[in-house]
Amino acid sequence: MSQIIAAVSTGMAVSAIGIIRMTGAGCAAVADKVFTRINGKPLAQAPERKLVLGELHDAQGRVIDQCCAVYTPGPNSYTGEDTVEFYCHGSPAVLTAGLDALYRAGARPAQRGEFTKRAFLNGRMDLTAAEAVIDLIEAETAEAAANAAGQVGGRLQKRLDPIYEELTDLCSHFHAVLDYPDEDIDDFRLEEYAAQLKRNGKALEGILSTYQQGQILKRGVRAAIVGKPNVGKSSLLNALAGYERVIVTEVAGTTRDTVEETVKLGGVLLRLIDTAGIRETDDRIEAMGVERSRKAIESADLVILMLDSAAPLSDEDEAVIELCEELENVVVLLNKSDQAPVIEPGDLPFMTIICCSTKTGEGLEQLADVVEEWFGGEMPCDGSILTNARQFDAIRRAYEAIVSALKGLRLGFTPDAVLTDVEEAMEAMGEVTGATVREDITARIFERFCVGK
Repeated sequence: MSQIIAAVSTGMAVSAIGIIRMTGAGCAAVADKVFTRINGKPLAQAPERKLVLGELHDAQGRVIDQCCAVYTPGPNSYTGEDTVEFYCHGSPAVLTAGLDALYRAGARPAQRGEFTKRAFLNGRMDLTAAEAVIDLIEAETAEAAANAAGQVGGRLQKRLDPIYEELTDLCSHFHAVLDYPDEDIDDFRLEEYAAQLKRNGKALEGILSTYQQGQILKRGVRAAIVGKPNVGKSSLLNALAGYERVIVTEVAGTTRDTVEETVKLGGVLLRLIDTAGIRETDDRIEAMGVERSRKAIESADLVILMLDSAAPLSDEDEAVIELCEELENVVVLLNKSDQAPVIEPGDLPFMTIICCSTKTGEGLEQLADVVEEWFGGEMPCDGSILTNARQFDAIRRAYEAIVSALKGLRLGFTPDAVLTDVEEAMEAMGEVTGATVREDITARIFERFCVGK
């Protein structure tokens, strides 16, 4: 019998409704110790999944709140176990008192993600769906939420299941022929195996190809704003954010470290990184900021290079230009377009150049158009896109194992050697859904969750 766990699932914030969730075999009997229905009957006799009115009280019988309760017996609950939820008035004091009453009655505090972990262990969802739950909670855009909801619904699993089933059939036949050579079993059909593995490898490759899109969908576009000190980088971030996120002064080197802000530009979520001005400096702290700026450039999906159009290119400008010249997705902003220009777009080795003014806002709409064109294309948000780094790594290993198996077939390796690669691919795919995932990995996954989910 599993332990009965309880937690507030709506957070400890003042709200109209607060929900206390409890799950585990026998939780209805625990609920009866702290909740009295209006009709006096036990909660287990209430209609399943129906709100019933009653009073929540403490161990001394004092009423905590008049609220509703819902009883859902397993296996048809979220966790697959008997579950009770109390819908109370959303006062943190009420929720705390109600939770304390449940603990005194026999429940224990739920750990982070323990409700969803039980759902996974009880077969109510696979690991892709479980991980998508936290992605759904943390989603910052409607598109990211829609994709996470699709994964909770099993869309990614449906793409993987046929591949896994084919590999299972292939392995079964391998084992049958190898283990029972005297039986009347069809011999190895190497051409058929090769065609099957090619088909599965191509399918996995297609899933892997969605990962970059998935990362942008999930976390937004990492956009590094770079340039020499005092060129307008912080002013640009403030203008896009809509408030004074960064202190702006005429003193060069005011920004000594990277500063991040999330904005939506042209329908695209941008994670703006205002970098320290890149220049040679003897200031140890500023030098650390410059180094972080260089790393931000290397990891960025988009680089916004800012130059002062009203001043000649300096050695510092040239150094930053050289740093960005070979990168993809670089847009140059020639700032201070409200002043007489000294630098013209034709003077620079970049294709996408916008004249702008962080003071007047000129050019910002054009920047939004560029971002939309580069990153705002049609992207499926139905849960079929790969967004999870752990899942990507497992599918990558499965793909590489299939490639190795195909190579073995071409080189004439013995069937048992090829079988090893196929089984490795299956094991890696099992890690995605949780079929073969190690206990420590499972624990680490659910540590990301909040208490009550």
